[in-house]
Formats: sequence, C-alpha cells, structure tokens
Amino acid sequence: MKKILFLLALLFNVLAVSAQKDVTKFLGIPVDGTKTAMRQKLIAKGFTPNQFEDTEFLEGEFNGEKVRILIVTNSNKVCRIMVCDVNTLDEAKIRIRFNNLVRQFQKNEKYLCFIDATIPESENIGYEMSVKKKTYEAHFYQEPDMQKMDTLGIGKSIAEELLKKYTEEQLANPTEEILKERDYIASKISMEWIEKKFVWFRIERFYGQYYIAMYYDNEYNRANGEDL
Repeated sequence: MKKILFLLALLFNVLAVSAQKDVTKFLGIPVDGTKTAMRQKLIAKGFTPNQFEDTEFLEGEFNGEKVRILIVTNSNKVCRIMVCDVNTLDEAKIRIRFNNLVRQFQKNEKYLCFIDATIPESENIGYEMSVKKKTYEAHFYQEPDMQKMDTLGIGKSIAEELLKKYTEEQLANPTEEILKERDYIASKISMEWIEKKFVWFRIERFYGQYYIAMYYDNEYNRANGEDL
C-alpha cells in the first residue's frame, strides 16, 4: 500500500505534503477560527463594528462598494463570510454590477470558473425572479494552495478507490484501462477538494430594488449533518 501511495505521488508530481487544510480566504484571511479572532482581523483591515437590533456586523468598503459583513459560524468555527451591498440598485444597474463581478472573477487568476453566469441584456430580471422564482448566482472556487493541500490524503483516497476493483499487483503495472480509471478518480477527488474553497454571489431583491450578496465559504466548517 505504501508503495502504491508513493508511486501515485510521483505520478501526479506532488511537490509537498501538509496536514494543514487549504481553506477559503477573504482579503487574505483564512475563513476559519473563532468569530472573535476573525472580527479583530477584519477590524484591522479597516472595517467598523456596527449592530442592528440583535445582528452584529461590520461596515466598510470592499471592491469599490460600501458593504456590510456578517461572520457565520458552525460549532464555534467560522464557516462563512457574507458580504452584502449597502446600496440597492434598479434592474438595469444590478445587471451591470452582476456581470461586471462575473468578469472580474473570471479574469482573476486566483479563481476557477466552470460556467459563465453573465445575464443577457434581453432578460427581464424582475419578471424572472418574481414570477418564475429564478435565482441569479455565480459560482467560483479559489485556486488550491499546493503547499497546504493534504496531498497524501488525496493520494490515499485514490488508492483506496482503485483497490476496490484492482489488486496491488495490477496497480503496480497498470494497464491503459487502469490508467484511465485512475485519471477519472483523481479528477473526481480533486474536484471534491477544490469545491471546499467555494466563493459565490447572487442577486437579492428588496422592495423592487436589488443588491449583491457575496459568500466566502469554508466547506470544511459547514454543517454536514454531524449533529443530527
């Protein structure tokens, strides 16, 4: 088994192995740890604490817009940073804002994009949202940090999947069929790791006006039914 893991590591040109989790970052800050620590780090970035009734948030400027930031936790660990526009826009302007954001993420080398979510000029956003209950979302994933990814864990997962079907001797001298299956499994498992660094945004509606809500998620800390 150890030999297989070593061969897989060489095969995929793994340069580093680390036990650290490769988590989503917001303004360079890992979306992780306690709410108090995250709050202090955001204050150090220039955001100001505020509160409305029982809801605490921070205010400031992000990507050229006035925003409010909410810190979401699960089991006392930060799992999401929510960034909401302060100012609302009409339909024409929210289309421009949404599409501009999509293009900014697409051009940013720190992000992976698989679907173009830009909204066509001909689409009636208000009608689609109110009548057809359509949601306008754009999904992205932060590039993996190879220095922090649990590459040994990935290699082990690949080997375990292959061993369900093949023997160690077969994997030591793989056929073309085994290599194709290995590549498929590796791609699937790699995507599962990439999807842990999820960043997305959507259009929200408020009394006929619109604004953008953006989410930086650490899927490692999100609830997965473990408390059920």
